Amino acid sequence: MATPAPSVALDDQLCFALYSASRAVTARHRPMLDRLGLTYPQFLVLMTLWEHDDQSVREISERLDLDSGTMSPLLERLDAAGLVTRERSAVDERQVRVRLTDAGRALEQPACGVSAMIGALDLDVQEFAAPRRQLEEITQRVSGSTR
Repeated sequence: MATPAPSVALDDQLCFALYSASRAVTARHRPMLDRLGLTYPQFLVLMTLWEHDDQSVREISERLDLDSGTMSPLLERLDAAGLVTRERSAVDERQVRVRLTDAGRALEQPACGVSAMIGALDLDVQEFAAPRRQLEEITQRVSGSTR
């Protein structure tokens, strides 16, 4: 497999293509998220809880690859909005457990429209899966992780 020649041209940079794509996708989500009163990072936290409620802050942080300095204010805002609760674990006081409230659970169905990027991209299910797999592979190769 041929490796691209080193270049400093912006259009030759994978990182810039990823950055541009990320900004475009996030911008496409913004109007739908605004209607729900959520930021994109808050939406990500809620998605992890809709998949599996009652997680530790550490589990959510690892799933989203976010540090505690980012997670704490996110969870504070979600708690203040009445969408999640945070409680010290009865088993291990060092752990904080995060749970959806009824209001947080109620956002799951309306939020399904936010994740409808498949329609915005005009791709069928298989076409949609291919770039996602490639991006996951890039993440694994760059970070050395095996998520």
